[in-house]
Amino acid sequence: MNHEPYKLIPEVFTAVPSLEGDETELHFVDGFDQLDAIGVMVPSEGDVPASVGLHRETLESAGFDGKPGTTLQLANASGTLVVAVGGGKPGSLDADGWRKAAAALVRATQRHTRLGFELSDTAGIDAEHLGQVLAEGILLARYSYETLKSKSKQKALSEVQFLAPGIDSAAAERGLTVGRVKVRATAIARDLCNAPPSHLTAAGLGEVSQELGKRFGFTVEEFNKEQLIDLRCGGLLGVNAGSAQEPRMIKLSYKPDGSPSGHLGLVGKGIMYDSGGVSLKPSDPMHLLMKMDMGGAAAVLAVFTALRDLGCRAAVTGFLMCTDNMPSGSAYKLGDVLTTRSGLTIEVKNTDAEGRLVMCDALTLAVEDEVDGIVDIATLTGAALMSLGQLTAPVFGNDQGLVDRVLESGGRADEQVWQLPLERAYRPQLDSDVADISNLGGPYAGSTTAALFLAEFVGETPWAHIDIAGTMQSDKDDAWRSKGATGFGTRLLIELALGYSAG
Repeated sequence: MNHEPYKLIPEVFTAVPSLEGDETELHFVDGFDQLDAIGVMVPSEGDVPASVGLHRETLESAGFDGKPGTTLQLANASGTLVVAVGGGKPGSLDADGWRKAAAALVRATQRHTRLGFELSDTAGIDAEHLGQVLAEGILLARYSYETLKSKSKQKALSEVQFLAPGIDSAAAERGLTVGRVKVRATAIARDLCNAPPSHLTAAGLGEVSQELGKRFGFTVEEFNKEQLIDLRCGGLLGVNAGSAQEPRMIKLSYKPDGSPSGHLGLVGKGIMYDSGGVSLKPSDPMHLLMKMDMGGAAAVLAVFTALRDLGCRAAVTGFLMCTDNMPSGSAYKLGDVLTTRSGLTIEVKNTDAEGRLVMCDALTLAVEDEVDGIVDIATLTGAALMSLGQLTAPVFGNDQGLVDRVLESGGRADEQVWQLPLERAYRPQLDSDVADISNLGGPYAGSTTAALFLAEFVGETPWAHIDIAGTMQSDKDDAWRSKGATGFGTRLLIELALGYSAG
């Protein structure tokens, strides 16, 4: 009789199932054909499009006021569902508004596979940009993570037709292509964050990175535990000490054809699961979400899948610092002192302030690579969630020009970021009696003191830090954010890379 041990993890697990699904057809048309549902943009005042088939008074009596984000399903004798989609005041929709309108249509038609979207009043937005944001709204809102369910309830969206009289259809189609690439990247980040820690380890993320690099045109170097010892990456090694899983530093490199416009460094926190270490987290819903503590690394990896296809002119180097943070007999302890690659020593005052420890070595390596600027992204502090909630991420930096680029990129992506001050007066809170610096500040301004810690390792190199602890996941379906991991930061960093230049 065969007594082989039962395998908890399937032999075949797809870490990025979004890449395996059939692609939804998106295109602009001169007339609709064979659809299950049609969305029609309806402004909050003025004429109601004839295709709705109802007067404004009737719509208002049904509770539809035309405000942005609102929808109303209308029965139709033809069997095709008509959905009124609120457009707000005529001419008021910006790019974000169109993205959210497309998402609202998808939310209202979850059971339908072939959709049409009748657009009106598109004169205020560039046709290519319109195509991009429509693709983002449609496809991001339809995302779901069901790869580990025995039966999926999600119906695949096979086709969406856009009807926009007078639009430059060729430019709009180009925009759809750009939007698709950005959505594909965001879906990759979401897949990785939604994957259980039992199924995706630091080494597993290295394997995924290798596969994605071959497919999307970037190079990948993996550094195992022995190599990290040789590199003197004491921060990452210290956090990994309590884990049964090996750590990985994963270095990603993209180089454009010809002379690059600049060299951008990206650093992502990759804590595959964060128990808090010996400073154990309470067993609550937030602890369950700690499989997403590698959201920064997931976003950075996902960015690289878009650079070649979108013609990025900058050279980009990424560092993913990956391990889980576990309690055990070998785990690092409060009072331990870690020696980093930079030579700075760190007193550990809390093992749950581990993200900054794994990232500091990568910041040093990025400086050594002589990048023109560094942006790091991390689910770093609960203080970010408490201060700005789930929709906005704080950004800090030592160079206002680079911070401004991050803010502008977030605005274009509808990934909200808000600059908070890198208040140097709080730096003494990180002083240590026995080492160069400690990994924990005082009880207040936790996001700021975490940023001040990271700032110690970048020197004079322009640097910005994005804390996505609040924005990494959504408790519910909300516009283009699907419940679960949001992939926040992916589209922002793509925008940043595409426009990046030295100086």
